[in-house]
Amino acid sequence: MTPSARIAAAISILDDVQGGAPAEKTLTTWARQNRYAGSGDRAAIRDLVFDVVRRKASLAWLGHGESGRALMIGYLRAKGQDPREVFTAKGYAPPVLTPSELNVHTTLEDAPPSVRLDCPDWLWMDMNLSLSDKVEPILTTLQSRAEVFLRVNTQKTDLASAIQALADDGIDAEAHPLSPTALRVTRNPRRLKAARGYLDGMVELQDAASQAVVDHVASFAVGKSVLDYCAGGGGKALALAAVGAGQITAHDANPSRMKDIPNRAARAGVDITVDPDPTRAFDFVLCDVPCSGTGAWRRQPDAKWRLTREKLNELNEAQDEILRKTTDFVGENGVLAYVTCSLLRSENEDRVARFLNTSPGWRGVNHRRISPLEGGDGFFVAVFQRDT
Repeated sequence: MTPSARIAAAISILDDVQGGAPAEKTLTTWARQNRYAGSGDRAAIRDLVFDVVRRKASLAWLGHGESGRALMIGYLRAKGQDPREVFTAKGYAPPVLTPSELNVHTTLEDAPPSVRLDCPDWLWMDMNLSLSDKVEPILTTLQSRAEVFLRVNTQKTDLASAIQALADDGIDAEAHPLSPTALRVTRNPRRLKAARGYLDGMVELQDAASQAVVDHVASFAVGKSVLDYCAGGGGKALALAAVGAGQITAHDANPSRMKDIPNRAARAGVDITVDPDPTRAFDFVLCDVPCSGTGAWRRQPDAKWRLTREKLNELNEAQDEILRKTTDFVGENGVLAYVTCSLLRSENEDRVARFLNTSPGWRGVNHRRISPLEGGDGFFVAVFQRDT
């Protein structure tokens, strides 16, 4: 496919996404219906679509509309490319620009800050209150594509050996300061799933900030019984196993999310028990709660535009309920950790304050914010201990 044909395909996909369809599902459907598109074409179109969704507000401003066509016009203008060079109607290229499409904003200088920084209007004040003078650099960072990070499984190897194993398969990676186990992939990330280092369990895909969260709580889990209460795919449970946690139990309200944990644990050479209905007490309970995902907008950009005030309020209620419920699983002198991939005070410090104000017998041990400016996603972690 030519570059113009790829843009035409992206326009069609973006129209479906703008109609409410999930971006990932729409891309998968398009690929199945267009078998002629090679792997390189599919990857390029995927990158186009997600690059546009990350910056939907600012690109709509530049393209003077919210259709797939207008967004791609805005995308080209943001890159400094004249859309007329692509919209030629030749071959599979999109139709030429109309006079009205030519007479529009060509810069973001006059755009409101929420538009320029691609933040939903209703969330702009919340972001300012939560991030203060870092709001602009953080939101600017979230407009770009996330880097690919790996966690080195220290149960099987070390950083140098993992880097060499990846290099043998044509994948370049380097250490990252957010975590002593983190590698940043700098070349050929799409080869990872077929690489020996990955298949042999030497490395796992995991954001560097997510690894830093595990580093923050590791001392409370080493040699102790652990419940990963909102385990999902088990990334943090696997990381806790690698640092020497005792018996680990994974639970999730939706058990189907945990279906890959047994295979991932076997590949990593660790033991994790999947339990959809735990009843006993544990020394350490980790709650990586459902949240807005504002810290991970680079990886899930369409979630940014689906979030509403009502949904955020519902998430706050669910977060309070999970904290309340999981105290029943914490044993005597046990520790509870609360984790989000959110940048918002309402999901982080405010939830911590509410928990401590409404939960006698608990004290706050520490907390940490991890900023996207540090290289990975945005995370928050708070640790509580049951008073004796």
